[in-house]
Amino acid sequence: MAKLILTSGEQRQEFELAAINTIGRHPDNSIQILDRIISKEHAQILKGGDGRFLLRDLGSLNGTYVAGSRVSEVNLKHGDELVLGSTHLMFVEHTETEESLNRVTIAPSSLESIVRHKVDAAAQRDFLPEKQVFDIEVLRRDYEKLRIGHELGRAIVGVLDLEQLLPRILDKAFDLLLADRGVILLYDQDGKLTPRYVKHRTGREDDQIVISKSIIAEVEQQKKAVLSSDATMDSRFSGAHSIIMQGIRSTMCVPLLHGDELLGIMHMDSQIATNAFTEKDLQIFTGIAAQAGVAIQNARLAKKIESETRTRAQFQRLLSPNLVEQLVSGKLHLEKGGELREVTILISDIRGFTSMSEKKEPAEIVQMLNEYFEVMVEILFRAQGTLDKYVGDEIMALFGAPVDMPDAPVHAVRCAVDMQKALREFNRTRIAEGLDPIKIGIGINTGRVICGAIGSSRTLQYTAIGDAVNTASRLCSIAKQGEIILSESTMRRVADHVDAVTMAPVRLKGKENEQQVYNVVGMKGDEWRQERTRPM
Repeated sequence: MAKLILTSGEQRQEFELAAINTIGRHPDNSIQILDRIISKEHAQILKGGDGRFLLRDLGSLNGTYVAGSRVSEVNLKHGDELVLGSTHLMFVEHTETEESLNRVTIAPSSLESIVRHKVDAAAQRDFLPEKQVFDIEVLRRDYEKLRIGHELGRAIVGVLDLEQLLPRILDKAFDLLLADRGVILLYDQDGKLTPRYVKHRTGREDDQIVISKSIIAEVEQQKKAVLSSDATMDSRFSGAHSIIMQGIRSTMCVPLLHGDELLGIMHMDSQIATNAFTEKDLQIFTGIAAQAGVAIQNARLAKKIESETRTRAQFQRLLSPNLVEQLVSGKLHLEKGGELREVTILISDIRGFTSMSEKKEPAEIVQMLNEYFEVMVEILFRAQGTLDKYVGDEIMALFGAPVDMPDAPVHAVRCAVDMQKALREFNRTRIAEGLDPIKIGIGINTGRVICGAIGSSRTLQYTAIGDAVNTASRLCSIAKQGEIILSESTMRRVADHVDAVTMAPVRLKGKENEQQVYNVVGMKGDEWRQERTRPM
């Protein structure tokens, strides 16, 4: 996994690289760096088909430097140092931590694991009321839990980045316990227990760590902390040399809990003594795990909130609020890249807008458009449509993309009818204020198009491309004020729901044959009807 590691400043930050990465001060960048010397859009890193990463400067004022030389474009190599403004970054395609994680395995032990002691992790979090404490040992135990909580709390307070949090947790565990190696394992999205951070007291990270599968199962099933040793403790293993040669270890495994939810497991072992850990050590380790579980959950929630905020900001201007919430919550998913799908396209346009613009000041036109768009987009979102784009006074909307929508053509026509209806009310207010009314024509077509995020590596927009879009635009162009013109493909899908007048066939630009079109009168069962219909 390729990363950029920010090495300047007080805190180390790591940024995982995707296929397209932009770097700069502006929050829209995938890697935002708050350095005043860096441009808003400073550079980009693109992954090529050969798997290599290309760094490209985007015409920044102060330049992009690799290995001390200013570059406009260069393929990055593992270990390259990048300088942007006063910020130093390192490009890595693999890290020592990742290599250490690959050496951690969960497998049946070659030696029998003997469980020496267990602790109910959930019970360890509770404190008795002061009036109920009569046993000095209980008091000592509670004091120890408070001390551990205080020590760890100071080390991890305010840390919401999991990549920074996990090392601090194990660092503090090594301060309090005489262990040789430690591992934090967390469950991934697929429910698989995966090593996430490894620490060695000696700094040596090239040895294999095999965690007993049976001990892991014990911790998972019972949610209890386990103190164990490999092999039966008897005279055969009394010599330290024999212990080291046989790889006999003392181990502790504790659950990382948040409430009753098991987030993962922490493992520590010692390779220099068979009874390196005591029951008190297990109590201490359990106390660390209790604090760590809360901190890990907080870090995950913070990351989730950050991700949801970015997703919501990206889509809230394009999709109706209910669809945004479904996308953010993960109930709906957008397909990456373009995909062929059937979509109903609605395009509306203000009639006489050019002449209107020539007679009024630009500021007045902008205000009028903003007020008009506010009304129209509210109706569009209520109909669960997607705002594709504004083109001057034109609105282009999609129904059935980016997520499937049953009866998308019906939703589109209902939206158009509601737009015309709302415009009548909107115009009453404008006329009362001495302003000119706004009149629109609407064209609707249904067909298969390519939908997806389309644009440059710096700016992407979700849109639809295809002949069906062009046909909707042509229908809009022939719609007179107050009219909603449907293509035959749309009319076939809405015939049971819509009252429409069959118009004379028309020849649309770019089409060889004449097209049958329909002028919507209204939705069946509605009282509202268009004031104007055209005969055949």
